[in-house]
Amino acid sequence: MLRMEIWDLNLRHLRAITKIAELGTMNAAAQAVNLTQPAITQALSRIESMIALPLFERRHDGMISTAAADIFVPRAKAALDHIASPHVTMSRMRALIALADTGSYTGASMLTGLSLPSLHRAVSDLALSSRKSLAERRGKIVILTGAGEVMARSFRLARVELEAGLSEIDALKGHETRRIAIGAMPLSRARVMPAAVTKFLRRNPHVHISIVEGSRSELVDPLRNGSIDLMIGAVREPLAEPDLHQKVLFRDRIVAIGRAKHPLSGLSPSAAELATYPWVISSVGTPLRHLWEQMFVREGLALPPVPVESGSVMTIRQLLMDSDFLTLLSPDQVLVELEAGWLARIADLPEDLDRIIGVTTRNSWNPTRVQSEFLADLEAVSVT
Repeated sequence: MLRMEIWDLNLRHLRAITKIAELGTMNAAAQAVNLTQPAITQALSRIESMIALPLFERRHDGMISTAAADIFVPRAKAALDHIASPHVTMSRMRALIALADTGSYTGASMLTGLSLPSLHRAVSDLALSSRKSLAERRGKIVILTGAGEVMARSFRLARVELEAGLSEIDALKGHETRRIAIGAMPLSRARVMPAAVTKFLRRNPHVHISIVEGSRSELVDPLRNGSIDLMIGAVREPLAEPDLHQKVLFRDRIVAIGRAKHPLSGLSPSAAELATYPWVISSVGTPLRHLWEQMFVREGLALPPVPVESGSVMTIRQLLMDSDFLTLLSPDQVLVELEAGWLARIADLPEDLDRIIGVTTRNSWNPTRVQSEFLADLEAVSVT
């Protein structure tokens, strides 16, 4: 079965079906979107043909939404809200996203199969209709302006909504084609996320899960752009980004870690003794770095040297095994090394110095049923 692409849809037709659902009659919807009644009838017929399901029941007293409309219309409306302009067409939206993704008109042409003149015209038309410069050429590459970046992000989020809508329509027809894209920060990769994925896939083997690993700074833009659906890891307190939402999963106890035969191993050292050794720790501004600073500042101690800043567990592990460096980590992150006797717990932190692990999503995100189910599994494994 060939799955339809969102680019096969027509944004004006989508506006028409949202108005039919809102106003309840073809005539009122036609007036709202400035179409004739035959034209809006044709628009509805085209979309119903494309998704192979009826969106409305035609009755003498108006149009009644079907189960397919209950799924698809809210997604279409959310996409149109992100686009926020009647001058945007699907081809223009596709052109700007492709230009943003590839950095050149040639790359955008290869990605989409659209001709170079069509791409240039589409981006130019968007700039004219918005009265903003959207792209600038710098040598062989094309850089989006600030206005272009904002528009491209809105278009990507619109694409996410339409893709989710089509996936849910496919599921309604018995074809499970849904996806979940997860941004995984270091701690989540150790225990919580793999456990949730395993639990979820036992019941949903046909759902595709994509995991993108990285630090928070590397994952937050893909989250905002809709490339990933949710991000799992240490939360920020307070959260400075008003477009994002955090939900706490659990509090993680952090310990000082060193090599198995470290001079402080087995001694239950004080903060002052810990301060006499060099540390490898994540960069300034991260939750873990803040906890590390608090451990010494509250005792009136100067911060010990940090010759290496890193959030990579692989890098930290090797440094610890080959030196007298210390670090702060969750035991889950180096469980194999601890059990093998390569690394050792040097000291426990005070109980109030722990790290809050949670899931971060966009405020505008409306999860599909399977995405909501995965979130429930994530919460379940977090308390075990």
